[in-house]
Amino acid sequence: MSAPLLVIEVDRHDAGQAELRLTGDLDFDSAPELIDAVATLRRDGCQRFVIDLSGVVLCDSSGLSALVVAHRGGSVPLRLTGVNPTLRQLLDRTGLAELLELSLAAGDDVQAAG
Repeated sequence: MSAPLLVIEVDRHDAGQAELRLTGDLDFDSAPELIDAVATLRRDGCQRFVIDLSGVVLCDSSGLSALVVAHRGGSVPLRLTGVNPTLRQLLDRTGLAELLELSLAAGDDVQAAG
């Protein structure tokens, strides 16, 4: 039996905020899991999301699309943390760094967008 491609751990915080920690590949096969997780949390009243991508090994165009779908479902930009340099470059090149809210690695300074 093989390990799951993506593991999503969720911590719910008060004031309608949830943190999702992703581990594994965010790709064609696993992107729907992220979309479903965010949709379920929204139905439960969460509106603000922090998505920790420090455990993501691979993110393809389907993974990027899942982030966009999750973002478009709410009124507040997603906040991404743990973005590795390769993924950061991908977000910059596709213009998604301007759409989403990214935490910079070292100082946890936030680049507001959206």
